[in-house]
Amino acid sequence: MKKFLLLFLVFSCIPIVAQEKKTATNGIITFEASVPFYEAVEAKNNQVSSVLNTKNGNITFVAIIKNFRFKRSLMQDHFNANYMESDRYPKATFKGEIEHFSKNKITTNPKEYYIKGKINIHGVTKNIRVLAMLSKTNKNSFVIQSNFALNTDDFKIDIPFLVRNKIAKNVNVALNIELQ
Repeated sequence: MKKFLLLFLVFSCIPIVAQEKKTATNGIITFEASVPFYEAVEAKNNQVSSVLNTKNGNITFVAIIKNFRFKRSLMQDHFNANYMESDRYPKATFKGEIEHFSKNKITTNPKEYYIKGKINIHGVTKNIRVLAMLSKTNKNSFVIQSNFALNTDDFKIDIPFLVRNKIAKNVNVALNIELQ
């Protein structure tokens, strides 16, 4: 009887713990580093993974660099081989927290929150703090949207001299992810 009661308690607690985390594997990150009068430099990754702990607001993001897709395959090849060195640095990560997060305050109307933490790109870790919009869907999922800029110099991403005037040093990044 004691073993049955213990098993019952263990298995009844698992759903409670599982509800504290929301996950996604199909988040979207796009970036744009275009310069006027030159070809657009933009890519999209729609396989971004994320985990949100709804109890404390801790959040992580992982983006595989080779999953960024460009309109031109040659641009994608140069991005992976020359700029991001994706064989050497295969992923970009973020680990941080949503400031003043409370899952009970999130509604279907988007609300501004700051997300702060450490981002690692190209083997370089940097502290960042960005503004994001958080909302809840009717399916009880959380949606996070953010737009921010990153500087290639901060992450030691070298842009060759021949194309330096065709690629912006400040890269505009957009994040859209639904955590279920």
